[in-house]
Amino acid sequence: MTDTNVGGRKGGRINHSIAYWCFESAWTLDETCKIANRLGCKSVELIDPKDWRILQNHDLVCGLTLSHWFDKGMNNPKYQPECIEQMRTAIDASAAAGFPNVLTFTGFSEDISDDQGITNCVDGYKQIIGHAEKKGVNLCLEMLNTRVDVEMKGHPGYQGDSTEYCIEIIKGVGSPNMKLLFDIYHVQIMEGDIISRIQEYQEHIGYYHVAGNPGRHEPDETQEINFGPIMQAIADTGYDGYVGLEFMPTKDPLESLTKAVEICNA
Repeated sequence: MTDTNVGGRKGGRINHSIAYWCFESAWTLDETCKIANRLGCKSVELIDPKDWRILQNHDLVCGLTLSHWFDKGMNNPKYQPECIEQMRTAIDASAAAGFPNVLTFTGFSEDISDDQGITNCVDGYKQIIGHAEKKGVNLCLEMLNTRVDVEMKGHPGYQGDSTEYCIEIIKGVGSPNMKLLFDIYHVQIMEGDIISRIQEYQEHIGYYHVAGNPGRHEPDETQEINFGPIMQAIADTGYDGYVGLEFMPTKDPLESLTKAVEICNA
């Protein structure tokens, strides 16, 4: 990796996080942490706890911890015991490290109706949310798009494919530690009207993800989402959590990431 002197904008109101899986083919985790520091990012996310010492050596956090995967989730009682155990493990590890959030998913519909999926999710999350509250960790339920049939760009069959659906689950659980992961890329594909949704659901949003559309690539001038006003709207809600840069670069990764930090600021 070339040791380029990167000057990211610092002192803004957005706390950036780098989604490592998008850049792991380009850099080691240690290299990514060095870049994060030079760009003013505060987190490298979705890192296995066994590698957190690398983050901590660079004074970084893991803003979002993975638990179970998105296909077999909390909407299906037969998967719930394993999901709950994985969430419990992730909650305990996050709490011990002082990290704030654990990722969770509804799962694919399979043969479960939408109404039953909500009921199952609420019942399932109520079995673990008390533990999250005790440990001071949030569970962040991610909404994913079902329109794009390309691996890691869309997830046909995923049940929680609307903001309202996920919000109904979150309200049903009724805990301040049950939050929405608002992925701007996925919301744009399924619904649009991003700023209005941010304003409407701000009290329930615990995390944001950023990527351009179409393609889940760089959030730059080549795609349709105008991130400047969106980031301003996020900052204006008083949100002080992390905004994960979770895009698949098509250009030089360092150039793409540097520009994404500059664009996604407020």
